[in-house]
Formats: sequence, structure tokens, C-alpha cells
Amino acid sequence: MNRQIWNPYMPEYEYVPDGEPHVFGDRVYVYGSHDRFNGHRFCLNDYICYSADVKDLTNWKYEGVIYKKTQDIRTRSGEYELWAPDVVKGKDGRYYLYYCPDSRIRSIGVAVCDTPAGKYEFLGIVKDKEGRYVGEREGDTIQFDPGVFIDEDGTIYLYSGNGPRTAAEIGREPKASVVMTLEDDMVTIKTEPKKLLPILGEAEGSGYEGHEFFEASSIRKVSGKYYLVYSPCCLHELCYAVSDRPDGGFKFGGVIVSNCDLFPDSERNVPKNWYGNDHGGIECIDGQWYVFYHRQTNKHMFSRQACAEPITIDPEGRIVQAEMTSQGLNGKPLAGKGLYPAAMVCNLYGTDEPGIVGGLGNGKEYPHLTQDGPDYDVEQTLGSATEVWVKQEESTVNTPRQYIADGENGTVAVFRYFEMQEAVTGIAVTVRGTASGKLLVCEGDAGVKMGEILLSPAQEWKCFAGEVKIEPGVHQICFRYEGEGKFDLLEFELL
Repeated sequence: MNRQIWNPYMPEYEYVPDGEPHVFGDRVYVYGSHDRFNGHRFCLNDYICYSADVKDLTNWKYEGVIYKKTQDIRTRSGEYELWAPDVVKGKDGRYYLYYCPDSRIRSIGVAVCDTPAGKYEFLGIVKDKEGRYVGEREGDTIQFDPGVFIDEDGTIYLYSGNGPRTAAEIGREPKASVVMTLEDDMVTIKTEPKKLLPILGEAEGSGYEGHEFFEASSIRKVSGKYYLVYSPCCLHELCYAVSDRPDGGFKFGGVIVSNCDLFPDSERNVPKNWYGNDHGGIECIDGQWYVFYHRQTNKHMFSRQACAEPITIDPEGRIVQAEMTSQGLNGKPLAGKGLYPAAMVCNLYGTDEPGIVGGLGNGKEYPHLTQDGPDYDVEQTLGSATEVWVKQEESTVNTPRQYIADGENGTVAVFRYFEMQEAVTGIAVTVRGTASGKLLVCEGDAGVKMGEILLSPAQEWKCFAGEVKIEPGVHQICFRYEGEGKFDLLEFELL
């Protein structure tokens, strides 16, 4: 079998949200925040980077730590977080990383490196011509989630901003979506920040109603048009706006992806995952456009994971909303034979309609993804980070494994898509827990039954198998539990 990849495309122990993909040379690099498994706040770890050959997205290389939070002169104590970054190749051929430490510091830091994924060094803080930090001056709006872009004419655009998420938050703090330009030194603003997208309370009659700007500015140029990707107030979406120019005139375009797989104004207008904030970007890789985004795990917003899907931009420039899949970057459906981890689930919910996961949980019980060990540091364990490669079908010794926890009566877990070259007649699952009942195997969450697996209580991981009838072709596999007790699901095998 050829090597395959699935979501999350990084190892199960990695929690890298806010992914910004950029092609530099013949590789695509993903820059993101770095959550800690079971962390108590966002983005507690240092920045790391993963990369892949543009012609082989099934094999991702861990590039190591590229920037530590203690390198910024404002965050030497290590007590601060490192929120969503972006990177651009400067006109001098060096690479510039833009970031905000966290909400306690309202200005943008800049680091620089000679290579896309080397060791970045602190350069400075975005400032005006008088040396005052933008975001800290009187009357400034909060600087947040920077996105950076250099146009063909050499103009350097820096996007930033944050908006209120609820009506109760309107007017509490000076918030806005903004754009400014930079001097060639990459830290001094050439033009002052000006408002860009409407935030909550400003959108009436704009076309952004229900999708007002909240955070996560990411800019790309596509066929002469400027696409601004952002996260709206509803949290779970990545939306986009389009303009003929990079510094204004943006019209709402639509939804690119939802991390609860909700499609507005359709029959699929119901969440299929417990959800939280989303952040990411789009990139054309070897002729195909993709959206990179993240999902929530561990029943809170502080252990998020990187996912990606191919997207289509139609002849009119509209992005067709992508559904969440297990296959992700694989380029085709997964093989209809073999062993797969439960962590590749793309829809997971129980009898209650999913909602926002909350900070450290909302007190509700529902099936969710978690792992069987503490936060994992690759370099502390394996030494040379540059020699670590991701091969999804090969397990790594002594690394934490993700699994679905707290499955109970009514739990639904969907995996899509698989291509069966021949009929599948058997399926096995590895579970543990107090469950006494059956796992129905169906064609999607609303599809016909294809078989079932009887479960009984097991204190340790145990394999249970059953007969199924899955005809050749492309299928989505759904497990629906009926019975008593609870179970954890580690993996399944198509026989």
C-alpha cells in the first residue's frame, strides 16, 4: 500500500492550531501556535514548524522549535503565550515572523531568519516613526493575530485586529479589523492602521451579518483578487472576503470550512462536532488549493489540532465550502483495507446537539478526543528534531496515542472517505470500558446499516470484530453505539 495521510496530518501528540501554510521553494511550511495537551490556557508552548515537499503531502517533516517565547524582550519570564503567527519572505530574501504574545501585550513582535524554518531571532516590535509601539498608543485598537503580505509592487501590508464576539462585549475595548503598510525595515509602519472588515455592531447592510470579523486575518492573492480569510463571531467557521485592492473594498465571500461541519443555509445546518474557535489560511500547493484549519479536542479550546482539506475556487472566484474529512491531504479516499486510528474521526457527537466546548470544559458529558499521556516534547525525547519525519501508518514508540473517550448510547463517529477495491466483509475495533451493547456500522451518520459489532466490558484495550457488507466503491464509515455503559475507541480495522 502506498503511504497515506489523514487528519490530523501532524502526529496525534501535536497540538498546532492557527496554521498558516506558505510555499517557499519546493516545500510547504505550516506556521502555527503551539498548544499544550491538557493546557490551562492557549498556546503555552514555543513555536514549531512542519514542512512537506509540495509534490508529496503525505510525508511531513518536523522542523523543530523555530522561536521561543523567552526570545521576545517583553516576555523573558516565559509566563506569556505565543499566539497565532504568520511568516513572509522579505524583499531581502530573509523570512519574517509576525506574532502577538497574548492579550496582555497589544503590539506585534517581529523575528527574522535566513531560512523558512531555522532559528528565528527577535528583530523588534511594530512601531510608528516616533518609535511608539502600535497597539500601545492612546486611541489604538488592539493588535491581534497578524497576517502579512508583500504585493508585486513591493508594498508590505500588515493585517491585524480583533472584534467583540457577543453583543455584551461591544464597546468594552477598542477593537477593529485593520490594515497598515510597513517600511522596508519590516517593523516601522509607513501608513497608520485603518479599519477594514466590519465587526459586530457595524455590519448592518454590509453583507457580513452573521459573519462579522472576530479574529485571524490571513491574506492571499488569487487571480488578481485579494482574499482575506478570517474567523467570524460564531467561532467555528473560516470565512473569506474579496477585493480588487489589498487595503479596502472587501465584500463578504462565504464560508470556507466549519470545524463543526455546519453548512449554512442547507440541510446540513446542524453541528456535527463540539466546536470552538477556528483559524487558518489557504494556499495553492502544486496547482491545488487547500484550506488549513484546526479542530478542538479534550473538551476545551486549549488542545487544538491541525487539519486541512482541498478546496475548489470556481470560475467566478467563489470558494466552495469544504466538508471535514478523515482523508484530508491524502489526495484521494483512503484504502478500504487496513488499520486506522480513531483519532482520524471527522464528525463526533452524542445525543445532545453539539455546542461550544468552552474554556476548560462546560461540565457536559459527551464523546470527545483525548490522549493517554501527558504533553509530549519531541526534542526532549528524541534529541535531533530535524531527523523526525511523520509517517502516519507507522507508530512511534512511546508516544501518546489519541482515542475517542466517553462513547455511550447514541454516540456517532464518522470517518470519510474510503475506497473499497473489493467488498469488505469484516471489521474490528479496539475498545475498553463498561460498554455492553453493539456498534452499528453504517454508511454515514444517516446511512443504511452495513453490519454490527457486539461489545462487552473490558478493563484493558480489547479487540472486538463483526461481519459487515460493504460493496466496492467510495464509502464513509459511521459507528453508532446502542447499549449501556461507556467505551473508549482506539482504532478500527477494515478486514
